[in-house]
Formats: sequence, C-alpha cells, structure tokens
Amino acid sequence: MAVRDVLTYPDPRLRLVSAPVEDIQTAQGVIQDLCDTMSASGHSVGIAAPQIGELLRIIVIDCSKHVKKSQGQLVLVNPEVVATEGTYSMREGCMSLPDYLGPVTRPRRIQVKAIDRHGQPFELQVSKFEAIVIQHEIDHLNGVLFIDRVASPRTELMRRSALMQRQAEGESETE
Repeated sequence: MAVRDVLTYPDPRLRLVSAPVEDIQTAQGVIQDLCDTMSASGHSVGIAAPQIGELLRIIVIDCSKHVKKSQGQLVLVNPEVVATEGTYSMREGCMSLPDYLGPVTRPRRIQVKAIDRHGQPFELQVSKFEAIVIQHEIDHLNGVLFIDRVASPRTELMRRSALMQRQAEGESETE
C-alpha cells in the first residue's frame, strides 16, 4: 500500500494507548503500511501502528536478519504477553527515537497470544532478541517508549553517532 512517515519523539501520539482491533478487514491497509514502512527502512526489526499515527493494537516484526531460527515476519494484532520467564538485557533503539540507544532489561522468554493478519488466533513462544522486539513493540501500543525503561536515562542513553564512533575506533559493543 504505502510507506508511511514514522512519528518521532516528542510527538504526543506516541504516548497514547492504542485501541484493540475489532474488525481485521478494516485493519488490512494499516497492516500492509506497517510491513511496507518497516521493509523500506532497511534496518528495522519491528514497528507498531502508533509509530505511523494509527492508534490500533497492531505490530509487525521480522528478526530474520538477526536470528538464525527466527519466526520470520510476524503480524500480531491485539498482542498480549501471557507468560514470561527470566530476564535479558540489551541495548535498544527505535525508529521513533532515531538518535538514541539505551540498555533495557526485559523478560528473556515470553509467550504471546495474538491474532494474525487473517483473523486467526495463535500463540507464540519466543526468547531473547525476538522476545525483546515483541515487548518493545507492545510497549508502543501502551504509549511506552524504551527510554521509559532505561534505569538512568541521563547517564545510560547513548547517541547512535557516539556508538558508531566507538565501534570505528575498535571498541566492541557488549550486551
């Protein structure tokens, strides 16, 4: 359908809670726009409907370029985490805060229930990177940004440009 502009912080729409999708057919255009927008970014592993200005509970993820046994592209409508296990910390970034990265600790494994793009309910168990991505995107549906989960934003948020310079100078990134 269309590649849409991604809202960036401090756009107030990023802080709103999204409504559940009641009719999957009316959501098809938003789903396709999310897929197109994420693909066009060239680097995104996930996107949520509020990031394109649609306050609907829809996320799309695709971790296949980063995880060997990835679930591939997933559309999750009305996603809900129903079980968690352990903790996992990693540096997160976001298309809505394109200049920043920060360490976030989240559950390591999650079980999610959702509806697919065809209206079929399903459950999914994922861990580590895919679990983090899904949780990050579900946060968007609740008006929460990753910077809200950084323990000390003043000292722990890092500009992407600073990280890239460190990597260019040979410092390795640890997570």
